[in-house]
Amino acid sequence: MKNLSTYLVIMFMIMYWVFRVVVALTDTIGINIGFSIPNYGVEVVLLFITLLSIILILKRKILGAILYLVTYGGYFGVPLANQIITVISPDAIYDINLYIDLLSNAIAVALPIFALFELLLDKNKMSHPVDKKTDWFYKNEQYDRKMDDRADKNNYRTL
Repeated sequence: MKNLSTYLVIMFMIMYWVFRVVVALTDTIGINIGFSIPNYGVEVVLLFITLLSIILILKRKILGAILYLVTYGGYFGVPLANQIITVISPDAIYDINLYIDLLSNAIAVALPIFALFELLLDKNKMSHPVDKKTDWFYKNEQYDRKMDDRADKNNYRTL
């Protein structure tokens, strides 16, 4: 985890997870803050799966990003599609709660896509890491030859 993009994706994932925890808790208490939960039982399971996928993404495992994409795409993708169809329809009802849920679901579907692309683009760097602090020594054959030649010329006479 060396890139700024990795830090940002993980930070937004954690922030959205905390947001969904708050929404679930307020829905349980009975406070309406404007966000709806389609299925409370699935939401709780999804929160634990999200924690697992965040840990896997921190460890740079593509399985975590795929799990995150499948779960969030399946849970938030269908309501998002329904909300988009509702907004596009000519006799749309302009309700602020519809647009709030639309924005929330769009963020929920976009985050796993960004996480997956970030891991796929950075996977090559993790399999072939470049460390400028040590590569000059370990990957420099000219330095090895120069040291070998110098070592051969240092023949001191002993008494």
